[in-house]
Amino acid sequence: MSIDLSDRRQAWLALSLLDGVGPSARRQLLSLLDDPTRLLHTDLLSLTALGLPARVQHGILQCQQGDERIQLGIEQSLAWLQQPDCHLLTLDSPDYPPLLRQISDPPFILFVQGNPALLADPQIAMVGTRNPGPYGASTARAFARSFTESGLTVTSGMALGIDGACHQGALDANGQTIAVWGTGLANCYPRRHRRLADSILACGGALVSEQLPHTSPHAGLFPLRNRIISGLSLGTLVVEASLNSGSLITARLAMEQNREVFAMPGSIHNPQARGCHRLLRDGANLVETVQDVLQVLQLPLQAALSETSTASVEPVRHPLWRWLGHDPVTADWLAEHSDLPIHQVLQGLMQLELDGHVLHTPQGYCRASAS
Repeated sequence: MSIDLSDRRQAWLALSLLDGVGPSARRQLLSLLDDPTRLLHTDLLSLTALGLPARVQHGILQCQQGDERIQLGIEQSLAWLQQPDCHLLTLDSPDYPPLLRQISDPPFILFVQGNPALLADPQIAMVGTRNPGPYGASTARAFARSFTESGLTVTSGMALGIDGACHQGALDANGQTIAVWGTGLANCYPRRHRRLADSILACGGALVSEQLPHTSPHAGLFPLRNRIISGLSLGTLVVEASLNSGSLITARLAMEQNREVFAMPGSIHNPQARGCHRLLRDGANLVETVQDVLQVLQLPLQAALSETSTASVEPVRHPLWRWLGHDPVTADWLAEHSDLPIHQVLQGLMQLELDGHVLHTPQGYCRASAS
């Protein structure tokens, strides 16, 4: 198969395969892309007159000459698109998500497996560390469930840790969620999230990537992925993050895209909270409840939230409750401070844990996020 540069879909695929197209070159090309097929038929003299970088000019000439790498990429992409429920959204498509189109360097193409219409729905991006504590993971899951029940679609990156917990929280509410990958959609990463990806599709959600379907993971792809997560969304919530977490990149991109940024405070002793604390110092919206986010986004809560919603919780009545906080303490510490016998403390903790009010962590016992 030879490249058909008069076919708009192949022209967009070819442009996405050009070498040397970073954010700056992408912005420059966007101003010239009323018709991608015409651009790819432009001669060298005219390309030079347009002021395009030399590497981009060279890439366009390679397209015109039937470059094997570009041809193979287009062939593989078109073959993947023959599968059921696989879609390609190009920048000029009426189905391209409108919020993403507004950012300074939107992707030329989006591969979507699942429900492409979901990308136009109101979304909240939820991101955070790959190594959360029990409190961070449970909080992410509870908030994602409540956002879903409130009518927001949860969008994240399907990484280990907070991302996975957020997607699972949306699924807990029988909702649809969007996972934006840094790899191609034929190459699930991390592999242990294959079952999660299948669940997202089974519930009517969407897997999204700007990378060709068979693209393997490498570090440079994930910051590119992050701009899509924030660009699709009305706001980005960082649940738990260290100072070097990639989720801070997503938050910075959201700020640059003029979207809302939210962060959850954590313990001053928790290194995974320091990234959120930096965001809060820099002006991010402090979040303690789902309603904090909905008020900023001016989205009303639906009539009924689940019992696990952090926006409405029945008070817990138990003699141990006053001694429990959000930093873990041991059963011995509780027995000493509450003046209760240790067997009664352990029985009480077990009941509180079964009721969903308490988490048992390696460091001890603490309040669950929704309590």
